[in-house]
Amino acid sequence: MIAEITHHGRTFRVDLARPIDLSFPLHDGPEQLRAWWVDPVRMEAVKNGDTEYAVKAGSPVNFRNIFFNPHGHGTHTESVGHIAPDVHPVGDQLKRYFFTAQLISVRPEERRAPDAKTDHVITLEQLRHTVNERPPEALIIRTLPQADNTERDWSGSNPTYLQSTACSWLRSIGVKHLLLDLPSVDREEDGGVLAAHHAFWDFPNTVDRERTITELLHITSDIRDGDYLLELQLPHFMNDAAPSRPVLYALLP
Repeated sequence: MIAEITHHGRTFRVDLARPIDLSFPLHDGPEQLRAWWVDPVRMEAVKNGDTEYAVKAGSPVNFRNIFFNPHGHGTHTESVGHIAPDVHPVGDQLKRYFFTAQLISVRPEERRAPDAKTDHVITLEQLRHTVNERPPEALIIRTLPQADNTERDWSGSNPTYLQSTACSWLRSIGVKHLLLDLPSVDREEDGGVLAAHHAFWDFPNTVDRERTITELLHITSDIRDGDYLLELQLPHFMNDAAPSRPVLYALLP
């Protein structure tokens, strides 16, 4: 299904019948994606006395409780409430769900950190040389080299992160939505500074209810770098973060 969409004075042709899903699934069981030392996702049938609400146990329906953490389990989108005293829920933040987007692939630079660890950092200069001259509303970053993170536990692995100056620059050029295949824009252990989060939202100078950060994307190797239309949908969670399902649509000539 080919659609023409006019946005900010530009007309885009997209094939809505060919969505490209960038999310990881949430599921229970032993082989899970997670981060931040959270316990695995649990999906359990509700029990009431001797009654177990599972069809396999004789119930007419499956009726399960689900225990998960939006930051630690799978693809999720955050609001400034992640670092602010008030929640500022992400679930009611977006007023529209389609955005111009650019997908880029970046090979992080190695840096020696004060704690003697070798960090991998996405820098301001790398983004300056890669982001379009006309900046997209949403920037999607794929980290190189690619790896299958479907069942990865990121906890304690000192993952790649972004320079705070890079996030400040993205804000300055008008990027509203920052998406990446990492558990955080910030270093795993930074003493609670969260410099990249603060820079992108310019917090506490302002409470920015326009910008979001989406982490732990699933960007497969067959998805090419370039320009897309992004659909960013998430449930109406009144929380600083919610599981989300970013979907790309290729732009047609």
